[in-house]
Formats: sequence, C-alpha cells, structure tokens
Amino acid sequence: MNNPEIIILIACAFLLIIFLSWYFNKNTVIKRKLKRATYRRFTEIRRGELAKLVGKVQFIDEPLRAPLSGRTCAYYHVVVEQRVSNGKNSHWKTLIEEERSCKFALREGSRYAYIRSEKVKSYVVDDAKYKSGLWEDASQQLERYLNEHGIKSVSSLGFNKTIRYREGVLEENEEVAVLGTGEWHNAMDLGLPPQLERVLLVQSPQDGVVYLSDSPDTVKHSDARF
Repeated sequence: MNNPEIIILIACAFLLIIFLSWYFNKNTVIKRKLKRATYRRFTEIRRGELAKLVGKVQFIDEPLRAPLSGRTCAYYHVVVEQRVSNGKNSHWKTLIEEERSCKFALREGSRYAYIRSEKVKSYVVDDAKYKSGLWEDASQQLERYLNEHGIKSVSSLGFNKTIRYREGVLEENEEVAVLGTGEWHNAMDLGLPPQLERVLLVQSPQDGVVYLSDSPDTVKHSDARF
C-alpha cells in the first residue's frame, strides 16, 4: 500500500470518527428523536400513545432565577469551562455543570400537559454565552457564581483564567417539544392547581425516556424525517 492510499484511509477514518461522535452525541440524539416522532395535538393523543407534543411553558411553582443571566425560568442548564494548557496542547476542562428545574406545565390553547418522569433527556439551547480571560475580567454576576462553587476567576498569581460560560433556559411562554406517552387526569389528582382542570400527563414509555427540547427545529408541527 503506497503513501497516498494510507493518507486517504487515515483521512476517511478521521472523518468517520467525527461523524460518529456527532451522530451519537446526546443533543443530536434528542433532536433526531423529536424530529422523527409523530406529532399530535394535545386533544388528538390516544391513551398510552407515544407522540411528540408541542406547548408553551407555563409556571406552576415559583420560577427559578438563572444564575448567569438572571432570567426568570422554569429550567436552566449551566456549563462553565476553563481552558487548560499542557505544553503545546490545550483543552477545555469542565468546572461546573448545573441543571435545575421547578414544576411547570406545557400549554396548547386551553389545554395543559405535565411531565412526570425520572427519565428525562433534555436539550435546551445555550442562548446566553459569556467569557472572561486575559483582557476581560469576569463580571460581578459571573464572579459571584464561581465563588458559590468555590472557584475564582483569577489564578494564584493574580492573572485571569480563560473561562467560558454557557446557559440555556426555559422561559415562560417559550415553545417546547416533548416526546412521551400521554394519559388524561384530573389536575388535582396530580397535585396541580385545580384551575387547570384536565391535564395530559406525559410519562416515559416502558423501558424508555421522555425527550424534551426547545431547539427551533424540534418544535415544528410536522412529521418530517431526515
């Protein structure tokens, strides 16, 4: 085998690794599941049917305050990473990964759905991004958040660390897609406010999980495949 053939094989193997890493990435899997799922309106879903529902976030509990942006939300996911150098190489080291949610429903017109499952895989778009480093100090909000987790934005020598911050939230009235099985219940039987009346309970199918995302290409009301 001559050198050009070896180079081509190495290049193909490298591209295959990149494709497989993307294809089986958690966020890609969640988006693919939701995009391929059968879409149903709340009133159309049959008892125990597995389908994709799309609704707008409605707070039930006292909402959360996102730690980086200060936005009011039902859910937030935060990732903080520091650039670490080792000789000629460098990589991003995760310092903090935090995920929190309060009780919320999804609304479609006058109907409501409520997710109850310990097996939820979510992909919430990181729509707030920040950074701090050599020429940019961390803001008071970012510094406070780091300190709450026992971390400082400066090194022991007083130089700023190179840090990036990502935050994704579910805000009130934001459209969200969810894939699970549905069954109608009285709101009070689910521990929800009685004014919601009948609520579609969304749960994970047997031996499965509930998928949830606010990514724009997952909330489309279609059965599109790719």
